[in-house]
Amino acid sequence: MADQQISPESVPKPNQARIYDYLLGGHNSLPVDREVADALLALTPIARATAVENRRFLGRAVRLLAARGIRQFLDVGAGLPTQENVHQIAQQAAPDARVLYVDNDPTVIAEGQALLTNEDQVAMAEADLRQPASIFALPEVHRLLDFRQPIALLLIGVLYFISEDEDPYSMVTQLRDALAPGSYLAISHATRDTLTPEQLAEGTRIYSRGPGATLRTRVQIERFLDGFDLVDPGLVLVSDWRPDGRLPSSADTPAMFGAVGQVRYGGKVSAASDG
Repeated sequence: MADQQISPESVPKPNQARIYDYLLGGHNSLPVDREVADALLALTPIARATAVENRRFLGRAVRLLAARGIRQFLDVGAGLPTQENVHQIAQQAAPDARVLYVDNDPTVIAEGQALLTNEDQVAMAEADLRQPASIFALPEVHRLLDFRQPIALLLIGVLYFISEDEDPYSMVTQLRDALAPGSYLAISHATRDTLTPEQLAEGTRIYSRGPGATLRTRVQIERFLDGFDLVDPGLVLVSDWRPDGRLPSSADTPAMFGAVGQVRYGGKVSAASDG
Protein backbone atom coordinates (compact mmCIF):
# COMPACT_ATOMS: atom_id res chain seq x y z
CA MET A 1 0.00 0.00 0.00
CA ALA A 2 1.33 3.45 -0.89
CA ASP A 3 2.45 5.75 1.90
CA GLN A 4 -0.34 8.00 3.10
CA GLN A 5 0.29 11.64 2.27
CA ILE A 6 -0.19 14.16 5.05
CA SER A 7 -1.60 17.44 3.85
CA PRO A 8 -0.12 20.65 5.29
CA GLU A 9 -3.61 21.61 6.48
CA SER A 10 -3.73 18.55 8.77
CA VAL A 11 -0.55 19.49 10.64
CA PRO A 12 -1.39 21.65 13.69
CA LYS A 13 0.14 25.10 13.77
CA PRO A 14 1.29 26.94 16.87
CA ASN A 15 -1.62 28.72 18.50
CA GLN A 16 -1.20 31.84 20.62
CA ALA A 17 -3.93 30.90 23.10
CA ARG A 18 -2.25 27.55 23.76
CA ILE A 19 1.23 29.14 23.92
CA TYR A 20 -0.06 31.61 26.52
CA ASP A 21 -1.71 28.82 28.49
CA TYR A 22 1.58 26.89 28.54
CA LEU A 23 3.52 29.94 29.74
CA LEU A 24 0.98 30.32 32.55
CA GLY A 25 1.54 26.72 33.60
CA GLY A 26 -1.60 25.28 31.99
CA HIS A 27 -1.96 21.97 30.19
CA ASN A 28 -3.98 22.89 27.10
CA SER A 29 -1.08 22.94 24.63
CA LEU A 30 0.33 20.81 21.84
CA PRO A 31 3.98 20.00 21.09
CA VAL A 32 4.09 22.69 18.38
CA ASP A 33 2.94 25.28 20.92
CA ARG A 34 5.46 24.18 23.53
CA GLU A 35 8.21 24.30 20.92
CA VAL A 36 7.53 27.98 20.25
CA ALA A 37 7.10 28.79 23.94
CA ASP A 38 10.33 27.00 24.90
CA ALA A 39 12.18 28.85 22.14
CA LEU A 40 10.90 32.15 23.53
CA LEU A 41 11.94 31.14 27.05
CA ALA A 42 15.39 30.17 25.81
CA LEU A 43 15.67 33.57 24.14
CA THR A 44 14.54 35.51 27.20
CA PRO A 45 13.17 34.27 30.54
CA ILE A 46 10.88 37.30 30.71
CA ALA A 47 8.52 35.51 28.32
CA ARG A 48 6.98 33.65 31.26
CA ALA A 49 7.11 36.67 33.57
CA THR A 50 5.32 38.70 30.90
CA ALA A 51 2.50 36.15 30.64
CA VAL A 52 2.14 35.88 34.42
CA GLU A 53 2.22 39.63 35.06
CA ASN A 54 -0.23 40.23 32.22
CA ARG A 55 -2.69 37.81 33.82
CA ARG A 56 -2.26 39.49 37.19
CA PHE A 57 -2.88 42.88 35.59
CA LEU A 58 -6.14 41.56 34.13
CA GLY A 59 -7.29 40.45 37.56
CA ARG A 60 -6.50 43.80 39.17
CA ALA A 61 -8.20 45.71 36.36
CA VAL A 62 -11.38 43.63 36.57
CA ARG A 63 -11.54 44.01 40.35
CA LEU A 64 -11.15 47.78 40.03
CA LEU A 65 -13.86 48.03 37.40
CA ALA A 66 -16.26 45.88 39.41
CA ALA A 67 -15.58 48.13 42.42
CA ARG A 68 -16.44 51.14 40.24
CA GLY A 69 -19.84 49.66 39.48
CA ILE A 70 -19.25 47.99 36.13
CA ARG A 71 -21.50 44.96 35.68
CA GLN A 72 -20.89 44.18 32.00
CA PHE A 73 -17.60 42.88 30.61
CA LEU A 74 -16.76 42.25 26.94
CA ASP A 75 -13.49 40.33 26.67
CA VAL A 76 -12.31 40.33 23.04
CA GLY A 77 -9.52 37.93 22.14
CA ALA A 78 -10.19 36.11 25.39
CA GLY A 79 -8.11 33.00 24.68
CA LEU A 80 -8.43 29.67 26.49
CA PRO A 81 -10.14 29.54 29.88
CA THR A 82 -7.41 29.41 32.51
CA GLN A 83 -6.86 30.37 36.13
CA GLU A 84 -8.96 33.23 37.55
CA ASN A 85 -11.14 33.97 34.56
CA VAL A 86 -12.83 37.34 34.16
CA HIS A 87 -16.30 36.12 35.18
CA GLN A 88 -14.93 34.45 38.30
CA ILE A 89 -13.13 37.61 39.41
CA ALA A 90 -16.00 39.96 38.53
CA GLN A 91 -18.68 37.82 40.15
CA GLN A 92 -16.72 37.54 43.38
CA ALA A 93 -17.25 41.28 43.75
CA ALA A 94 -20.60 41.50 41.98
CA PRO A 95 -22.63 38.28 41.59
CA ASP A 96 -24.84 39.97 38.99
CA ALA A 97 -21.92 40.75 36.64
CA ARG A 98 -22.33 39.54 33.06
CA VAL A 99 -19.38 38.52 30.90
CA LEU A 100 -19.09 37.77 27.19
CA TYR A 101 -15.87 36.22 25.95
CA VAL A 102 -15.12 36.62 22.24
CA ASP A 103 -12.42 34.87 20.24
CA ASN A 104 -11.83 33.95 16.60
CA ASP A 105 -10.34 30.52 17.29
CA PRO A 106 -12.83 27.62 16.96
CA THR A 107 -10.77 25.50 19.38
CA VAL A 108 -10.97 28.19 22.03
CA ILE A 109 -14.70 28.63 21.45
CA ALA A 110 -15.42 24.90 21.75
CA GLU A 111 -13.52 24.54 25.00
CA GLY A 112 -14.92 27.71 26.48
CA GLN A 113 -18.51 26.83 25.64
CA ALA A 114 -18.04 23.36 27.16
CA LEU A 115 -16.87 24.92 30.42
CA LEU A 116 -19.66 27.50 30.53
CA THR A 117 -22.66 25.27 29.87
CA ASN A 118 -24.22 25.97 33.28
CA GLU A 119 -23.54 29.72 33.30
CA ASP A 120 -26.54 31.99 32.68
CA GLN A 121 -24.61 35.25 32.97
CA VAL A 122 -21.55 34.20 30.99
CA ALA A 123 -21.04 33.11 27.38
CA MET A 124 -18.34 32.58 24.80
CA ALA A 125 -18.90 33.43 21.14
CA GLU A 126 -16.93 33.43 17.92
CA ALA A 127 -16.09 36.72 16.21
CA ASP A 128 -12.98 38.55 15.04
CA LEU A 129 -11.60 41.81 16.39
CA ARG A 130 -10.70 42.68 12.81
CA GLN A 131 -14.43 42.98 12.10
CA PRO A 132 -16.00 44.91 14.98
CA ALA A 133 -19.42 44.77 13.33
CA SER A 134 -19.36 40.98 13.68
CA ILE A 135 -19.00 41.39 17.44
CA PHE A 136 -21.97 43.76 17.70
CA ALA A 137 -24.10 41.31 15.66
CA LEU A 138 -23.54 38.35 18.00
CA PRO A 139 -26.76 36.95 19.53
CA GLU A 140 -24.88 36.63 22.80
CA VAL A 141 -24.24 40.38 22.78
CA HIS A 142 -27.97 41.08 22.60
CA ARG A 143 -28.68 38.51 25.33
CA LEU A 144 -26.02 39.54 27.83
CA LEU A 145 -24.94 43.12 27.16
CA ASP A 146 -26.75 46.44 27.02
CA PHE A 147 -24.67 48.96 25.11
CA ARG A 148 -26.82 51.75 26.50
CA GLN A 149 -25.20 51.07 29.88
CA PRO A 150 -21.51 51.19 30.86
CA ILE A 151 -19.41 48.26 29.66
CA ALA A 152 -15.83 47.24 30.36
CA LEU A 153 -14.12 46.42 27.07
CA LEU A 154 -11.11 44.16 27.64
CA LEU A 155 -8.40 43.97 24.98
CA ILE A 156 -5.80 42.02 26.90
CA GLY A 157 -2.77 40.80 24.98
CA VAL A 158 -4.55 40.69 21.62
CA LEU A 159 -3.78 43.83 19.60
CA TYR A 160 -0.16 42.92 18.89
CA PHE A 161 -1.38 40.02 16.75
CA ILE A 162 -2.84 42.57 14.33
CA SER A 163 -0.38 44.16 11.92
CA GLU A 164 -0.15 47.84 11.08
CA ASP A 165 -1.44 47.07 7.57
CA GLU A 166 -4.72 45.86 9.13
CA ASP A 167 -5.20 49.21 10.94
CA PRO A 168 -5.82 48.05 14.53
CA TYR A 169 -6.36 51.65 15.64
CA SER A 170 -9.54 51.84 13.55
CA MET A 171 -10.81 48.63 15.15
CA VAL A 172 -10.40 50.05 18.64
CA THR A 173 -12.04 53.32 17.58
CA GLN A 174 -15.09 51.48 16.25
CA LEU A 175 -15.45 49.58 19.51
CA ARG A 176 -14.90 52.73 21.58
CA ASP A 177 -17.54 54.66 19.68
CA ALA A 178 -20.14 51.99 20.49
CA LEU A 179 -19.60 52.32 24.25
CA ALA A 180 -21.95 54.23 26.52
CA PRO A 181 -20.78 57.04 28.81
CA GLY A 182 -19.13 55.61 31.88
CA SER A 183 -17.62 52.69 29.99
CA TYR A 184 -14.01 51.63 30.32
CA LEU A 185 -11.25 50.06 28.26
CA ALA A 186 -8.60 47.80 29.81
CA ILE A 187 -5.71 47.12 27.46
CA SER A 188 -2.39 45.34 27.55
CA HIS A 189 0.07 45.16 24.69
CA ALA A 190 3.48 43.57 24.21
CA THR A 191 6.26 46.09 23.68
CA ARG A 192 9.63 46.19 22.01
CA ASP A 193 10.88 48.85 24.44
CA THR A 194 12.25 46.39 27.01
CA LEU A 195 13.94 44.08 24.48
CA THR A 196 17.38 44.27 22.91
CA PRO A 197 17.55 44.48 19.08
CA GLU A 198 18.80 40.88 19.04
CA GLN A 199 15.91 39.65 21.21
CA LEU A 200 13.41 41.53 19.09
CA ALA A 201 14.74 40.06 15.83
CA GLU A 202 14.89 36.50 17.15
CA GLY A 203 11.52 36.77 18.87
CA THR A 204 9.94 37.96 15.65
CA ARG A 205 11.48 35.00 13.84
CA ILE A 206 10.17 32.54 16.44
CA TYR A 207 6.65 34.00 16.37
CA SER A 208 6.62 33.86 12.57
CA ARG A 209 6.15 30.08 12.93
CA GLY A 210 2.76 30.73 14.44
CA PRO A 211 0.44 33.71 14.74
CA GLY A 212 3.05 36.41 14.10
CA ALA A 213 3.33 39.46 16.31
CA THR A 214 3.80 43.22 16.00
CA LEU A 215 5.52 44.52 19.11
CA ARG A 216 4.96 48.24 19.47
CA THR A 217 6.60 51.08 21.36
CA ARG A 218 4.93 52.78 24.28
CA VAL A 219 4.11 55.76 22.05
CA GLN A 220 2.44 53.49 19.49
CA ILE A 221 0.46 51.69 22.20
CA GLU A 222 -0.66 55.01 23.64
CA ARG A 223 -2.50 55.74 20.39
CA PHE A 224 -5.00 52.97 21.21
CA LEU A 225 -6.06 55.03 24.21
CA ASP A 226 -7.17 58.07 22.23
CA GLY A 227 -10.58 59.17 23.51
CA PHE A 228 -10.05 57.67 26.97
CA ASP A 229 -9.13 59.37 30.23
CA LEU A 230 -6.61 57.13 31.94
CA VAL A 231 -7.01 55.85 35.46
CA ASP A 232 -3.87 56.29 37.59
CA PRO A 233 -1.08 55.34 37.07
CA GLY A 234 -1.75 55.59 33.32
CA LEU A 235 0.04 53.48 30.73
CA VAL A 236 2.80 51.58 32.52
CA LEU A 237 4.38 48.15 32.55
CA VAL A 238 1.69 45.68 33.62
CA SER A 239 3.63 44.79 36.77
CA ASP A 240 3.59 48.47 37.81
CA TRP A 241 -0.16 48.98 37.34
CA ARG A 242 -1.57 49.18 40.88
CA PRO A 243 0.53 46.28 42.18
CA ASP A 244 -0.93 44.39 45.12
CA GLY A 245 2.06 42.22 45.92
CA ARG A 246 5.79 41.81 45.39
CA LEU A 247 7.09 43.41 42.22
CA PRO A 248 9.12 41.23 39.82
CA SER A 249 12.90 41.63 39.83
CA SER A 250 14.56 43.77 37.19
CA ALA A 251 15.57 40.53 35.43
CA ASP A 252 11.87 39.64 35.09
CA THR A 253 10.60 43.02 33.90
CA PRO A 254 7.65 42.15 31.65
CA ALA A 255 7.65 43.23 28.01
CA MET A 256 4.05 44.41 28.26
CA PHE A 257 2.33 47.74 28.90
CA GLY A 258 -1.13 48.03 30.40
CA ALA A 259 -3.70 50.72 31.15
CA VAL A 260 -7.32 51.29 32.08
CA GLY A 261 -9.20 54.29 30.72
CA GLN A 262 -12.72 55.64 30.83
CA VAL A 263 -14.47 56.79 27.67
CA ARG A 264 -14.14 60.54 27.34
CA TYR A 265 -17.41 62.38 26.77
CA GLY A 266 -16.39 65.98 27.18
CA GLY A 267 -15.16 65.55 30.71
CA LYS A 268 -12.63 63.87 32.94
CA VAL A 269 -12.78 60.50 34.66
CA SER A 270 -15.40 60.51 37.38
CA ALA A 271 -14.12 60.50 40.94
CA ALA A 272 -15.63 57.08 41.61
CA SER A 273 -14.41 55.15 44.58
CA ASP A 274 -11.91 52.38 43.87
CA GLY A 275 -13.46 50.24 46.56
